[in-house]
Amino acid sequence: MSMAKQDTDTVRGLRGLEDSSSSVRLRAALAVGTAPDPRFIGKLIERCAIEPEFHVREMLTWALTRHPASMTVPGLVDELRSERAQARSQALHTLSKIGDRQAWPAITRALLADADDEVARSAWRAAVVLVPDGEEAGLAGVLMTQLGRGERETRLSLSRALIALGEVIMPILRAAMTDADPRVRAHAIATERLSRDPDAGFEFAVEEAKRVVALGPAGQEE
Repeated sequence: MSMAKQDTDTVRGLRGLEDSSSSVRLRAALAVGTAPDPRFIGKLIERCAIEPEFHVREMLTWALTRHPASMTVPGLVDELRSERAQARSQALHTLSKIGDRQAWPAITRALLADADDEVARSAWRAAVVLVPDGEEAGLAGVLMTQLGRGERETRLSLSRALIALGEVIMPILRAAMTDADPRVRAHAIATERLSRDPDAGFEFAVEEAKRVVALGPAGQEE
């Protein structure tokens, strides 16, 4: 392929990623992922920060995962300092899909406690994927500070992240089950129930937790 043809295809691809039609943007991202080209990495990351359509964002993330991590991770880590919540959230989501643990130092306590629920949820998922062996307990301790936060989806995301860390969460989780804040207690109890019986579902675990909190210590199972 001639250099001129490559340049023309690149310009067309970059324009496609910015097209007003979501279907065109989707096809452009698919094309970039199918034939990875480092010249698109910056635009893919830039587009992740502002793309309004979920399915297009997912394709942008997929396209980024098709490129070498050494080329994508630095740019994604830079996005974690963005003032735009979507930029932080999508960068975290993409880092979790890439799974390169060299990104771990960028998953800060500030991101794990981000004021934006979507950013925090993405940070929890990324942290569980990227945490180095032996540092799970420290991560669990930070995640526990978020118990009781948000609505159902946020609480479920946190429970799943904690459970994914394994048995290391249990001592801290049991302590949280006696927290002075009833929301923290209920969330901790629901998480413990869900860890023991994943098939029961989160709603069942939450209802059980509410019952235990309402009954007080007498409602705790041995």
